[in-house]
Amino acid sequence: MRYHKIDNQFFTKNRTEFSKHLKSKSIALFVSNDEQPRNGDQFFPFRQSSDLFYLSGIDQEKTILMLAPDCPNPKLREVLFVLKTNEHIAVWYGHKYTLEEASETSGIQNIQWVDDMDIMLKEAASYAQNIYLNSYEYPKYSSNVESGEQRFIKEIKQLFPLHIFERSAPILYPMRLIKSETEIELLKEACEITNKAFRRTLEFVKPGVMEFEIQAEIEHEFTRNRANGHGYYPIIASGESACTLHYIENDKKCKDGDVILFDFGAEYANYSADMSRSIPVNGKFTERQKAVYKAVLRTLNILTENMVIGKSLDDLDKLSKELTEKELILLGLFTEEEVKNQDQKNPLYKKYYMHGVNHHLGLDVHDVGDRNILLTAGMVLTCEPGIYIPEEKLGIRLENDILISKNGPVNLMTNIPIEIEEIERLMR
Repeated sequence: MRYHKIDNQFFTKNRTEFSKHLKSKSIALFVSNDEQPRNGDQFFPFRQSSDLFYLSGIDQEKTILMLAPDCPNPKLREVLFVLKTNEHIAVWYGHKYTLEEASETSGIQNIQWVDDMDIMLKEAASYAQNIYLNSYEYPKYSSNVESGEQRFIKEIKQLFPLHIFERSAPILYPMRLIKSETEIELLKEACEITNKAFRRTLEFVKPGVMEFEIQAEIEHEFTRNRANGHGYYPIIASGESACTLHYIENDKKCKDGDVILFDFGAEYANYSADMSRSIPVNGKFTERQKAVYKAVLRTLNILTENMVIGKSLDDLDKLSKELTEKELILLGLFTEEEVKNQDQKNPLYKKYYMHGVNHHLGLDVHDVGDRNILLTAGMVLTCEPGIYIPEEKLGIRLENDILISKNGPVNLMTNIPIEIEEIERLMR
C-alpha cells in the first residue's frame, strides 16, 4: 500500500467494540467492494468498502470478514477470508496478501482463503440465531448498479432462510461517527497532503493554463505524498463554471481576471480531506472579488466558532443562511426592503447560496452519521459557505475540515492559505 502501515490495534479495537453490541447467538458478515468493470477487460482502480476497512484494514478485493463472538468454537469467533494467491496470480496481477500479511495487517489470528469459507460459515451459522448483514445506508445514495454487498445479502438469505437477519449499520455508523486518535491523525495527513497540492497550484496558476493542467499538478503532489488519490472527483472551476456546484469537466482555459474555485481533497489510507479555496487567475483579486471573498470568509469564521458541542447541524445551516443573507445585502445584490417582501418559500438568498454548510467527514467524503445528532467531541465535519453570482461569472466557496472537541472547534486546515494577502503573496 502507498500509505504507511496502520497499527492493527485500531482494527482490533473496532471489531471488539462492534461485537459488544451484537445480540447473543449472532454472526456478522462483511464483504469487500467489487472490482468495478471499466471497459473491455479493464477495471477502475479498486477502493475498499469503508466498513470492511474500518474493521480489518484489508485493502483488497474478494475479502470477507466473519465475526461470531460467542460461537462455541473459538477458532470461528473472528475469521478473515482473503483471495487465494499463488505464483501465477503474482506474475499476472501482482502481489496479494499472504495469510501472514493479512493477519499482521488486521490483527486477526484465523486467516483463511475465501475459497474455503463455505464449511466454516455453515458451522458458525449452525450455532447462531441472528445474522448481521451490511449495506450502505447513506440517505442520499442511489444507484442502478447492484453492489457486491447486495448480491452477498441475497446469497446469504438464500443459504440461511430460517435465520433472523439484522442490520449492521445501526451499530457501526455511530462508531464511525466519533473519530479515534488514529483516525484524526490519518485525516490530518490527508489535509496536509491537500495543503501541499494547493500550495503547488498557487505557484503554477497563471492566465492561459487549462483547468486539467492544474488538476495534473494536484495529482502529482498527491502521488508523491502517498495519497490513494482524490477523495472525490476534483472541482477546478474558473470563471462562470464556479457557479455550477458540481462542475467536474475541468476542461476550460483560465482567463485573466477570473477567479478559480477549487474543491478537492486527498484521500490517505482511505480517509478523505475536503477543501475549497478560491484564487485569482492572475494572482490579484479585484476590489469586487475581494468584497465577495471577504463576505464568505467572515461567514466561515463565524460558523466555525459556532461548531461546538451541543449545536445541531440545523442550527449551523440556519445561521449560515442568516449570515449569508446579510452579506448579500452588503454586496448590493438585494435590499433589506426586498427581503421583507420576499416569498418565504423562495427566499432571495437562494439565488446566490443554494447548498448546505456542513457534512460529516471520514472514510467517506460524505461520511456516515445521523444529521439529527447534536455535535459531539470526536466528530469531524466540513464547514463550507459560499456565494455564487452567475451574472458576474464569479463563485467563491471556502471550506475547512473541523474537529469537534471539548475545548472547542479545531481547524484541521490551519496550514492551508486562506487569507487574501497570503494567497496573493504566494502567487507572486
